[in-house]
Amino acid sequence: MRTVYVNGDYVPEDQARVSVFDRGFLMADGVYEVTSVLDGKLVDFAGHAARLERSLGELDMASPVTMEDLLEIHRELVRVNGIDEGMVYLQITRGAPADRDFAFPDPAVTPSTLVLFTQSKPGLADNPAARKGMKVISVPDIRWGRRDIKTVQLLYPSMGKMMAKKAGVDDAWMVEDGVVTEGTSNNAYIVKGNTIVTRHLGHEILAGITRAAVLRFAREAQMVVEERAFSVDEAKGADEAFITSATTFVMPVVEIDGVALGGGVPGKVARRLREIYIEESRKAAV
Repeated sequence: MRTVYVNGDYVPEDQARVSVFDRGFLMADGVYEVTSVLDGKLVDFAGHAARLERSLGELDMASPVTMEDLLEIHRELVRVNGIDEGMVYLQITRGAPADRDFAFPDPAVTPSTLVLFTQSKPGLADNPAARKGMKVISVPDIRWGRRDIKTVQLLYPSMGKMMAKKAGVDDAWMVEDGVVTEGTSNNAYIVKGNTIVTRHLGHEILAGITRAAVLRFAREAQMVVEERAFSVDEAKGADEAFITSATTFVMPVVEIDGVALGGGVPGKVARRLREIYIEESRKAAV
């Protein structure tokens, strides 16, 4: 049985409890992060911690612990649960006031809620899906306007995943004003010639931690990167495509709305970036 962390205590998962008045439960008033684990070490923890602090700041939400303490909690959960390859999920909410109210509670009276748990995912690095590639469909992006904050408001992305499942494919890319924003739980990219194209940062998308690392590695490898919007039609005409996220790393996309890319097999740019990312992440993991 897993050990999870709830508000200062390490407890068996079947004993973990959060109040029914918690604002994460009642109002999706919370933020989260997911940090991958390779070889029992945390991948890009500093990046996830920095984004967590930004999300908290944008929502004027207090962190119940320091980032240094958070690192030790992550490490302890990885240790006690014996995670070699997998992930650590973290969630902070505005806490559980005495009753439901739209107004934010006083943080001096209502402390934030902090929950963490691990998921073991053997084969995270050597994922067979990366050798086959994934298929996506496009769906309208009808989420709220602050997607740059990593909140727990994940209903529509979940609906997008189910739309993809119903269509017999792996995921969905969301489209707003004729251009792709991002995947349901990942950043989206296309490759044309020697150029990698991905949506520029802004309120419309999440600033992926894996995205930042992959773009840095791409530039260091002398690949050309353009951060701009691209349409679904442009994507369908691309030589290849891929996604990035903390748990998929770099994953090739071989079909968009039924149109095969690159002969329907993973492209060389995506394959090479996946190799580089995993290699460099293993070296830098803490």
